[in-house]
Amino acid sequence: MYHVDIAWTTNFLVELLKIPSPTGDTAGAIQYVHEALTPFPLTVRRNRKGALIAVWEGAAADRPRALTAHVDTLGAMVQVIKENGRLRLTQIGGYAWNTVEGEGCTVMTADGRQWSGTILPVKASVHVHGQQVRQMERNDENMQVRLDARVQSAQDVRDLGIEVGDFVALDPRVVVTDTGFIRSRHLDDKAGVAVLLGAIKALADAGLTPAQRTVFHISNYEEVGHGASTGIPADVAELLAVDMAAVGEGQQSDEFSVGICVKDSGGPYDLDLRRRLVTLCEQANIPYKLDVYPHYGSDGEAAWRAGADLVVGLIGPGVDASHSYERTHQDAIEASVRLVAEYLLN
Repeated sequence: MYHVDIAWTTNFLVELLKIPSPTGDTAGAIQYVHEALTPFPLTVRRNRKGALIAVWEGAAADRPRALTAHVDTLGAMVQVIKENGRLRLTQIGGYAWNTVEGEGCTVMTADGRQWSGTILPVKASVHVHGQQVRQMERNDENMQVRLDARVQSAQDVRDLGIEVGDFVALDPRVVVTDTGFIRSRHLDDKAGVAVLLGAIKALADAGLTPAQRTVFHISNYEEVGHGASTGIPADVAELLAVDMAAVGEGQQSDEFSVGICVKDSGGPYDLDLRRRLVTLCEQANIPYKLDVYPHYGSDGEAAWRAGADLVVGLIGPGVDASHSYERTHQDAIEASVRLVAEYLLN
């Protein structure tokens, strides 16, 4: 029997959340996951795209499996250096500007320097602009970064080393409460990566191996739609994407269980695999919810659209307020780790 070390898994997640990794600038997070995998009996490499590919030889290899989770997150990039020293951004990933209004951020320059700032509307003060603050649309043109530096011109900004194309990371603001909640930006999908690591550790510590040769694919381009379009070996028979389960009005998913997605914006996932996942949950008394996510896509679909001939399923811990300031609970992380472990063993 295996044991889920939820304290270790939570600590891994917290440290990963602290590493900036907007899509396109994920090397630091990939390196952190790579180092975390070194104690375990996996062969680890990176593909040309920068994703992490880890292989665990199983008891058999007649129906190899893959699991994928993504380390890349929402973020932004400098699009315009304005004459007043503020920065206009272009978004990386799909989110509404109001969900990051007032959020701290870090501008990462090409030469390795980092400058903190805040994402604000161009009219942010009600004492100055009155009702315009409430009425102004939040869009690319009306949002900007206020740098924590003495800058009054575009040249002042460039003197800091900042240039168009520099990545901008959103502050995660990680909090683990004494009631077991984890709130942070980017639980989508660093929580999924932590689930994979937690399951690997649980089985390895117990001296167990997967039933089939298993590939763990740590994706780095999921938020822009093509993460797992490469990196899944051709002989893999089925792929299980581990991403967050969306919690909110009209959804069954909650923050205390593992979500099993039956359908999202790309259509239904494999029915037989879904039934097997449900059976594993029921046999092991793992709390789960079935759900439909109409505004959601996954790396499983990226693999399908790239022409992969395999079965695809999607699971993940319930996450509230996805693509905003998110929250989950250690119970959902543990339930997801247990389902991954059961899936690997069966």
